[in-house]
Amino acid sequence: MHLYPLAGFLVGLLIGLTGVGGGSLMTPLLILAFGVAPVSAVGTDLLQAFVTKSVGTAVHEVGRTVAWRIVLRLAAGSLPAATLTILFLSRRLHSAGAMRVILVLLGISVIVTAVAVLFKGTLMRLTGPAADRLPRGWAAALTVTAGALLGVLVTLTSVGAGALGVVLLTFLYPELPTPRVVGADIAHAVPLTLLAGIGHWWLGDVDWGLLGALLVGSVPGVVAGSLLVPRVPERVLRPVLAVVLLAAGTKLIH
Repeated sequence: MHLYPLAGFLVGLLIGLTGVGGGSLMTPLLILAFGVAPVSAVGTDLLQAFVTKSVGTAVHEVGRTVAWRIVLRLAAGSLPAATLTILFLSRRLHSAGAMRVILVLLGISVIVTAVAVLFKGTLMRLTGPAADRLPRGWAAALTVTAGALLGVLVTLTSVGAGALGVVLLTFLYPELPTPRVVGADIAHAVPLTLLAGIGHWWLGDVDWGLLGALLVGSVPGVVAGSLLVPRVPERVLRPVLAVVLLAAGTKLIH
């Protein structure tokens, strides 16, 4: 138990530095390193992410870098999708097959996140022209659709609200400054992780002692990471984070 705050601090630090690392690192870490059951790891991490990203949202709101219009569009898709996913899990969550599916989905989500982290710039250059040609009004509909996809992924695996959300929003709103994209992504994660976390609590899959131990480390970690951002080159962090995610995702699948 004494290692949980340290794990929380390190993951919180990465969230503060890169915006990525919540579910992508914490959930695999809990499963692979600490032997926590997959459903308990997902449920506990969701509520941990809610608190941690609430702190991040407050920082972004002070800097006026939250695009609330986009947050509302994402939530219009993600919150209903998360609710439906919880209802599905309530019927099938504790079967051996369901736990295996969650592990595989988690592994795939982590690997996709690693690719998004490592090749974000390339992806944006390839998709930028297509985004510029989107008909007026399509961005809003596609944002709601993207929110629904994130709602399912986050509720099942606790992964997706970080790097995947940023990549999707950068594609849909190429004219929006990066800080506002990141701010919208973090702010949207707050109600989504809260709803999904409450759903997992209802299912009996939140370890409150573990949650408290993780928060002891993750809250100061995310604050420290946010303060260190200007001093740490992104070109150094991005490959390291991507390699760690790829390794964790591959291990989960196998």
